[in-house]
Parts: sequence; C-alpha cells; structure tokens
Amino acid sequence: MLEIKNVSKTFNPGTINEKRALTDLSLSLNDGDFVSVIGGNGAGKSTLLNAVAGVWPVDSGSILIDGEDVTGMPEYKRAKYIGRVFQDPMMGTAPNMQIEENLALAYRRGKKRGLKWGVTAAEREIYRAKLATLGLGLEDRLTAKVGLLSGGQRQALTLLMASLQTPKLLLLDEHTAALDPGTAKKVLELSDKIISDNKLTALMITHNMTDAIRHGNRLIMMDRGKIVLDISGEEKSRLTKADLLERFAEKTGVQEETDSVLLS
Repeated sequence: MLEIKNVSKTFNPGTINEKRALTDLSLSLNDGDFVSVIGGNGAGKSTLLNAVAGVWPVDSGSILIDGEDVTGMPEYKRAKYIGRVFQDPMMGTAPNMQIEENLALAYRRGKKRGLKWGVTAAEREIYRAKLATLGLGLEDRLTAKVGLLSGGQRQALTLLMASLQTPKLLLLDEHTAALDPGTAKKVLELSDKIISDNKLTALMITHNMTDAIRHGNRLIMMDRGKIVLDISGEEKSRLTKADLLERFAEKTGVQEETDSVLLS
C-alpha cells in the first residue's frame, strides 16, 4: 500500500544550517499494516511523514501509494489517498462549524460539488451512527460547534473524519502528544478500533515507547534519517521497553539506558 524507495531529503543544502533529514530511506507497508515509528528528535520521523503527505518534495527517490507514483504530486492532490490526524487537536477541523458540517466536508471529499449546500437527513443518520461508535455522546451533539469540544473529543472526531472515505493510508502524527494520559489512552484505543474496523493501512509517529510497542503490528525505529530497527509479528508482541533501548544502543552505539535516548 505504501512503498518508499531510496528517499533522501536535505534542508538548507550548501549552507551552515544544512540538515540531512532522510538518507536513502526505503520502506514498504503491506495492505492493513499498522506501523508505529519511534526515534529521538531529529531522527527523521516527521520528515518521513511529511514526505509521504507531500508537504515538501524529496531530493531523490520515489514514493508510491497503492502502486501509483505520487513523488511529484502536490499535497492537495495526494489528499484523496491520505487521511491525517495532527498533533494539535485544533488542526484538522473547522472550529466555527458544527460537528455535522465538519463531517459533511470529510464525507464529500473528492466528490463533485454542486451549488446546493446543507446536510441531508440521510447524511445526518450516517454521521449519527458513525459518531455513536466513538462512545463519547457526540451523536447527540450534531449541531454543536467543534470549537466547544475538548481536545480528546476533537481528536476522536478528526480520526473519524480522516477515515470516513476509507483512505489508502492513514497518517497519525503524534496525535496523542498534546493530550493528558487518560485521554491519550482513549484516543489510541479508538485509533486501534477505527483502523481494525475499516481495515486501514496506518503509519503512526510517536515519542512514547510503550505506545509504540502496544499498538500496531510493526514497529520501526529511526535514527539520523535512517531506519535502524524494524520489528513485527511475534517478535514485537514479546518486546519490552528495556529490549527496545538495548537494541537501539546496539544499533547506534548509544549506551545510555534511559528514555532520554529516544526522547531527548
């Protein structure tokens, strides 16, 4: 579903601020894979996600989504293949619009637009049923302004909007980092459910080792623009935080056995 071939990206080349963010990176995701990506600041996680989303062009290499080469495709054209949930709960929704209006925008994405505007009764029932699956009572608040929702409710709504048209690829960009631990746990559980129920292929960036281990069927660790670990299947199910730190140290030569290895 996603194939990244020998992708490199350097920011500010030829200047004192030159930064090699990705170096000849290759990665393949099968249909239905849920991959968590972890690594320290500057490892290249966000650059990888933004390269896939088309936020900025890569210097070399290619990116294919479901067999189609999107390397030179601008971000707005890639949007029909991709659903994305951002770290900031304020992004991904229109705060001054109602819940049902936000869902209507997501539901009609990629479809031909006419002059008629408004949420039909049939659409409203679809939205009500979808919201009910979140277990947050939002199905009874269809006309509430999204800006009045809590951060967790907004992230849950954004998850639903991102998956409403069953994207080829769901990108989760540290989507629980701004939430308190209890709310983050709930949003991650909803992420698991939405990905499983819709059989989505997903790529989740996180700084939390426990979340990276607990969620998804595959874990990738990055360091200095490269993938240094790729763990899946039974090996991942047996993985502990101590194992992860030890293997990171083996691959990178960093010997500090603390979370600062990944979170500094």
